[in-house]
Amino acid sequence: MSYNPRMSILPGALPPGSGAASSKSRAAKKEEEAAYANMRLPDREIVGCINELGISFTVQDLQKPNPIQVQMIFEWFGELLMNKTRATVDPAMRAAAEDIIGEDLCDALMPADTRNLLGFFRNLRILMEQCGVHDFNFGDLYKPTHDRLVKLLSYVINFVRFRESQTNVIDEHCNRAEQTKARIEQLYQENQNMEGQLEDMKFTRKQMEAQVAEKTKRNEELKHRLLELRKTQEKVAARWEEAKIKKAEMTKELEDKTTTKVVLKQESAKLRPYTLQSPSALQSSLTELSNTLNGDKAHIDSLDRRARALQTSTDSFAVVTGDVASCIKLLEEIAVELAKEEEENAKNAKQRDALTERGASVREVERTEALLQRQLAKWVERTETLRVHSQEKAQRAKESMEELRAVHKKLTEERSEKGKDIERRRVRIEQIEKKMLDLKENIENEVRAAYDEYLKMESHIKLYITEMEQAL
Repeated sequence: MSYNPRMSILPGALPPGSGAASSKSRAAKKEEEAAYANMRLPDREIVGCINELGISFTVQDLQKPNPIQVQMIFEWFGELLMNKTRATVDPAMRAAAEDIIGEDLCDALMPADTRNLLGFFRNLRILMEQCGVHDFNFGDLYKPTHDRLVKLLSYVINFVRFRESQTNVIDEHCNRAEQTKARIEQLYQENQNMEGQLEDMKFTRKQMEAQVAEKTKRNEELKHRLLELRKTQEKVAARWEEAKIKKAEMTKELEDKTTTKVVLKQESAKLRPYTLQSPSALQSSLTELSNTLNGDKAHIDSLDRRARALQTSTDSFAVVTGDVASCIKLLEEIAVELAKEEEENAKNAKQRDALTERGASVREVERTEALLQRQLAKWVERTETLRVHSQEKAQRAKESMEELRAVHKKLTEERSEKGKDIERRRVRIEQIEKKMLDLKENIENEVRAAYDEYLKMESHIKLYITEMEQAL
């Protein structure tokens, strides 16, 4: 159920609330018409401006516009003001058509000229809105009329003139923006390069740390092995000293026994002549010798046992000598290993020095990185400051542009008011002139009528005089 108020069926009646909107639309339309009256250029001036652009154009072409020629003119204006033509929008429009329709049916269902003209029309509509034309439509390109074309070209030419008057300000801001953009890109590229170098240094540092950890671990293992070998060497050296001492003692004991044996042989040789003596003496001597022999045998047995013991000791000495030789060989190998270890230690020292240098270089790089980070922060801050300044300048330029637009609008309004005043005065003058002409015609008619009356009166008077003369 609708609760809208009832509408009158009278022909001139309007719905409630539409009066204010219609009055506003009428006021806006009047302002637009007044602005258009001030912005409109004569046909010859428009034709001259277009001919100055290098396009052959006549007043007849303006009065009877050709769509193709009109499209060429607007395309030239689009290229001049926005750097946009049908050729520049072709890739984007082709990609959009391929996404929507497909590559196979793209050119068949939507020809290139049509889609490029649609893309160019969108950009051209933005341009016309900036120029002050808010009712620009596609019919202005396909079915142009004289009044619409004059209006559109007047607005565009006035916008181009205004833009040329502000060329220095526009170029200054564009150059500053380009310089700022180039500087930002340069700083960004430098930042990327520095980040790449930092990543390379971090990767190299990780590799070096891994190598240093491996070398340190191997050095610790070699240290432990060297300590064990030194302990083993000390044990073998102690056993070697003990074996040398034992060998010297047993050698001395063997020499003593050999000397004793030689002395006993000499004594037996001395006693041999006594065997030629008497049996009793010999018996006694034999008994003594038997006793001596038994003692010697016992002594020799003991000596044999001692010799066997010495032989056993000699064998053990040989075994010990072999062990000592193997220990000496092991010590030589240990000496070689120690030499290698010393070389490794020297290499490790060199590598440690190199790592120290690398660490210093890494610290230097870190300091450089911190300095570059600070510089980057400064440049970013400067960039932000420049961006803020550029935004402020752009805002000031926008404000000045708004002021200029306001001044232009004010001048346009003043011009429109003056035009209206001039139009009113012209209408009044024409009305006065018309009244003067009417009054002149009335006066001439009255004079002519008075002259006719005068002639009639004169003819009557003459007739009357003639009749009086005849009567006399």
